[in-house]
Amino acid sequence: MGAAAAPAHGLDQSGVRCRGVPRACPPGRRAVHDIDRRAKHDGPAPGALPPGFAVELKTWPAGSRRRTISAQAVRTPREAAITENPVVDAVPLSRNRGYHVLWSSMLLAELASEVAYIALPLLVLAHGGSAAQVAAVAAVLAGTRMACGVPAGVLADRCDRRVLMLVAQGARALAMVGMVVTLATGAYSFAVVLVVAAVEGVGGSVFQPAEHAALPQVVPVSQLSDALARNAARPFAAVLIGPVLAGATFALHQVWPFSIEAAVLALSFAVLLTLRLPRVAVVSTEPERRSVAGFRWLLRQPLLRATALWLFAVNLGFHALVVTVLIVSGVDGVGYGEIGLTMACLGVGGLVGSLAAGPVHAAVRPGVIVVGASWVFAVVVGMMSVVPAGLSLGVLLGVAAAFFPIAGTTVMTYQLTSVPDELRGRLSGVVGLCTDLAGTAGPLVGGLLITVTGSARTGIPACAVLLAVAAVGASLSPTLRRFPKTPSGRRNPP
Repeated sequence: MGAAAAPAHGLDQSGVRCRGVPRACPPGRRAVHDIDRRAKHDGPAPGALPPGFAVELKTWPAGSRRRTISAQAVRTPREAAITENPVVDAVPLSRNRGYHVLWSSMLLAELASEVAYIALPLLVLAHGGSAAQVAAVAAVLAGTRMACGVPAGVLADRCDRRVLMLVAQGARALAMVGMVVTLATGAYSFAVVLVVAAVEGVGGSVFQPAEHAALPQVVPVSQLSDALARNAARPFAAVLIGPVLAGATFALHQVWPFSIEAAVLALSFAVLLTLRLPRVAVVSTEPERRSVAGFRWLLRQPLLRATALWLFAVNLGFHALVVTVLIVSGVDGVGYGEIGLTMACLGVGGLVGSLAAGPVHAAVRPGVIVVGASWVFAVVVGMMSVVPAGLSLGVLLGVAAAFFPIAGTTVMTYQLTSVPDELRGRLSGVVGLCTDLAGTAGPLVGGLLITVTGSARTGIPACAVLLAVAAVGASLSPTLRRFPKTPSGRRNPP
């Protein structure tokens, strides 16, 4: 590889470590800087360093065969977590091919998951399955995602992320093809359903952290907030389309939803084949290789701890609220069609919020967004306590959902930009575990609140109290109130 001029401060654009002090080299030898891709560059010693950097010197004991002094330019503790994006020539997101590949493949993956979450329980019921069997399928889908989330994050940091996503989508597609063949030949078996549910859960858990960690490889830091805002629209779009698609096609024939899911996953696989991820320069001086690195990093960073707790609390309240709204609607005799529209308002609100997230981030301080959204959740859910069941509940639910992607994008942008690339997958797995735990515990909390209060109607104000506690905690947290800004001018973390 041809030599290139090294920068004066001994670092390349990504802030990669540089070694070598020319004056300490043996006679006849030239100092070497280890830059990106380990290319050898001649250059001066790391003297004039940019702000936030320091030089570490390593000496070797007398008599050692290595006679040189090793100098290493490293980031100071405040800057140690910042990973500069490898994307050098930034283009608008609308023309960023890599981003569109990731966005579309994840949308297809989430759509397939929504179809599976409805179609698999319906299949069990259609074959005379018991409520316990339906619950077992749901438990396998959710349990495998939770159990595999953290290990999947480790894989996302240690393996090729593109290959991981391809393997995950390919395995899920093959599982659905197997289900189609099983149903077409009349060989239905509950054991087969459980196996397919397990593959679906594991595949989804492997795909998510790999996709999440790969995003900064194709999107510059200055555009990351906008990219995450657009990404926030995907789950809400999948929620709007997936259940309707699964129910309508299952009514035609039980094979159709699984055939459609297999085709969707195959399309996602084909799209991912066109993805090209650039090489990433390692910033940290001693990358952590252990599986617990994501937990350790989160525990060491005050703002990461605060945002993880905030995500858990808000997701817990929202999942409890959705179940409570369904129960209230059923008890009050709301028609199935109106219940469907009520739940559709959740998706519509989320889509609207994802569209507004970019302009809001540009105009409002991050701390105001997070704390303000927390109080909006509590106040709007409190208002839901006094309106009749039906579409009016759905409208307020949509209003609350609109603020979720706005605040969530702020939090996720910080999480992505504050962690080194070699830890992004593991941190994504840990945060995903928090949200999955909240998603699993939320419905249980909602049912418990109704049981304790003795009335379905009192469940909604109880959810409002949960969200109010989260809002008070966010307001009292100096860490969340002082959410930092990005160097690029975007109001997100450094």
